[in-house]
Amino acid sequence: MKMYFILFGPPGAGKGTQAGSMVERYHLCHLSTGELLRSEIAAGTELGLQAKALIEAGNLVPDAVVEGMIAAKFRNTTGVEGFLLDGFPRTIAQAQALDRMLEESGEKVTACISIMIPDTLIQQRIAHRATIEGRADDARPEVVENRIHTYHAKTEPLIEFYREAGKYQEIDGVGTIEQVRERIFTLMDLL
Repeated sequence: MKMYFILFGPPGAGKGTQAGSMVERYHLCHLSTGELLRSEIAAGTELGLQAKALIEAGNLVPDAVVEGMIAAKFRNTTGVEGFLLDGFPRTIAQAQALDRMLEESGEKVTACISIMIPDTLIQQRIAHRATIEGRADDARPEVVENRIHTYHAKTEPLIEFYREAGKYQEIDGVGTIEQVRERIFTLMDLL
């Protein structure tokens, strides 16, 4: 049975920063919906063009598109102990779809690991990331505000969903990269 970890937290919490170490230590395949979508955008595919318009406005890409990409990665990835999902699920409907997807192959979510930071730190980190990575979608304050609002309204309800399922684990995301990483590893070693 494979491990299926969901890496959760608000935009700028450090999910992408921590994912590489988690993947390496636990032999996981990192599935970042953001990276999957950015590669479609860079390739100029029809999906990429549709996604680009939504992302630039700070909106989410439709569930069916994201779920299809994830299901294909589950089917086509071999030689790993499991998966680290980053950016999926973002809604209760996506979480339920993930559960159904995994049940079809006799699998289930191992844990939802949530890196939590306050909204003020979200704004600072996203602004910093926009300048370093040149991500235009992160550079405009109104888009950042919309992403924070969208996170609280649509994604935060997943906390209770996974808490009720006994799968929710919260990590304090404030501190150095190394401090947060050590908190994550300590938790994952127990799971």
